[in-house]
Amino acid sequence: MTDEIIVVKLGGTEGVDFTAICQDAVELLKQGKKLVFVHGGSAEANSLGESLGTPPKMITSPSGYTSRYTDRKTLEIFLMAVNGKVNSLLTEQLQMLGVNAFGLCGLDGKLIQATRKDSIQSIENGKRKIIRDDYTGKIETVNSELLLMLLNADYLPVIAPVAVSEKGEALNVDADRAAAMVASALKAETLLLLTAVPGLMKNFPDESTLIRLLPQSQLSAASEAAQGRMKKKVLGAEEALKGGVGRVIIADGRIQNPISNALSGNGTVIECTAL
Repeated sequence: MTDEIIVVKLGGTEGVDFTAICQDAVELLKQGKKLVFVHGGSAEANSLGESLGTPPKMITSPSGYTSRYTDRKTLEIFLMAVNGKVNSLLTEQLQMLGVNAFGLCGLDGKLIQATRKDSIQSIENGKRKIIRDDYTGKIETVNSELLLMLLNADYLPVIAPVAVSEKGEALNVDADRAAAMVASALKAETLLLLTAVPGLMKNFPDESTLIRLLPQSQLSAASEAAQGRMKKKVLGAEEALKGGVGRVIIADGRIQNPISNALSGNGTVIECTAL
């Protein structure tokens, strides 16, 4: 494919500047690049959950990854906040800038298919707990044909991190890993993970310890050093490179021209080291 495909994951935390990202997208589209947005929405989901009397509950797996505990009620709040509000407002911003954005989630057209986990393990107060009513999934496939059809018709797909199970159920999936799977399915040149920090740091939160270049071979060690949500980003980067993506950049989404800035090497650039 002649057109360069860039998958941009917009962090769902407060501080990431969606307006600056959308304005930057306009310039890149003029240069002939094809863009796909995958967004989070954890801050909106947390806020809506609080106001509806269902505050978020985060769980930590035995391997140290944190995620949202998603029972059916929490799933419906997540759908309202992320697939409803965040996706629509992001699509609206792009439309106002003259970009023909197409908002959708993994449920639509079975874009992202996942296997619902029978049970998940959580560590609470040092004890292992089994949870069986969780609506989260492990992504298996991405319908790249549907995305390529949209891209070739000059739409900018804006994807909410919701997948569909084999039974047709909506499932909450991690947005970083969803972006990695989308980038892999499209064999994208670049996956950008835009977040509220400048990149991966050796000693978080000391920004002077930013790791600028990270060979794929050092990703496992980097995962050990990563704190909190950054662990999922490193895992997503690893999955994307294994899936055939050219490079992954973890970069600052709070600044002007965040996509262009990242593409010019600002952030943590993780390149495939295989020949």
